[in-house]
Amino acid sequence: MRRKAAVAGQFYHEAPAKLSHQVQQYVTHPSHRERAIGVLSPHAGLIYSGAVAGEVYSGLVMPETFLLIGPNHTGLGARISLMAEGEWEIPTGIFRIDAGLAKRIQSGSPLVANDSQAHLFEHSIEVQLPFIAHFAKGARIVPLTVMVATLEECASLGNAVARAVRDTPYAVVTVASSDMSHYVSDSVARAKDKMALDRILALDPEGLFETVRGERISMCGYLPATIMLCAAKALGARTARLVKYATSGEVSGDYDSVVGYAGVIIS
Repeated sequence: MRRKAAVAGQFYHEAPAKLSHQVQQYVTHPSHRERAIGVLSPHAGLIYSGAVAGEVYSGLVMPETFLLIGPNHTGLGARISLMAEGEWEIPTGIFRIDAGLAKRIQSGSPLVANDSQAHLFEHSIEVQLPFIAHFAKGARIVPLTVMVATLEECASLGNAVARAVRDTPYAVVTVASSDMSHYVSDSVARAKDKMALDRILALDPEGLFETVRGERISMCGYLPATIMLCAAKALGARTARLVKYATSGEVSGDYDSVVGYAGVIIS
């Protein structure tokens, strides 16, 4: 099965040449690239979040496979849905699913359903792909969406991911796709997002989960981020670095109602 692009022409340019140019606007050239275990990257339209995502991917040593965990915005499919085989297509590339890693994750966790329906129209994973295509056209992916999960389920799935990655004889980076606060003032977004980011930077998945829920932070991908942090800790992560933070107000000029975007690299 080949999953066609669902949000080309909406979240990013549909024409290949225009998309390549769009991505190049957000690519940076750091003096050092990191071998990451995990990443937090946003998934809004590139005009808004591209500068944050571009800085994240520019700072990575590219792995053979990206495990991409995103929130399920559409409500379709199983609550934790893995697309275990096939391909994903965007205007600038075609990505094969790493069926071996997908199988190890699914066999290691009864929570995970092999379900492509959840991925048909979901944008949170797709919006990562133009950057991956720019840096690593040959990379494979494993797409996983999360609709609802308890903290205990996040920890269990994170541990299953860590076991599967540990048994993989090549580099894998786990990407949690998430935007931060939604439709609050710029000042509120920055204050609330700092609470969540402090827990991420402390490598504290339980604290992130509880802070987002307790403070009612509208971070859409806090479950993917919690899972990613659990996996990263189990894989020996020691440091987390905030690469960039921004809000949509910096692009739109509307600081009364913004969405926050954060990029974090964990190693």
